[in-house]
Amino acid sequence: MLASASRRLLSSARAAPLPYRILGVQQVAIGGADLPGLTELWGGALCASKVGDFRSERENVDENIMTLGKGKLGTVEIDLMTALDPAKKPNPSSPALNHIGLWVDDLPSCHSHLSSLGYVFTPGGIRPGAAGHDICFLHPKPREGLGGQGVLIELVQAPPDVIEAWEKA
Repeated sequence: MLASASRRLLSSARAAPLPYRILGVQQVAIGGADLPGLTELWGGALCASKVGDFRSERENVDENIMTLGKGKLGTVEIDLMTALDPAKKPNPSSPALNHIGLWVDDLPSCHSHLSSLGYVFTPGGIRPGAAGHDICFLHPKPREGLGGQGVLIELVQAPPDVIEAWEKA
């Protein structure tokens, strides 16, 4: 019942302009048990550049932040992640394609709009992410309401230069 009501809301929302724009892929997050091996693959064989790292006990993650491409819209962040404790949840290595991140020009409006349509977000709300941008996650499989259809989707507040590049493209 909830899903069909949410689908009707979504259909009617498509007719009206959205209060936000999805600007492109911001990141792809890949998990594995061997972070040095992931880093060698992506940094060596696949030519990604390491631009940072992130470690969080709360999120159970040790992460190398890499990039591929050039220019603000042509650069994609590749987050290579492993669990600090493989026995704990969440485990960023399962599934190996952990999540996909999308640039959004107005994250608060996007969050509010999707919530009003019945989409469910993971706990934590909008918060600072590892790369310094505000983020939130659409739940991959909520018990009730709409979600990411099995995929964890990170919505990332685009900085002004990304929004400007999108508008000029």
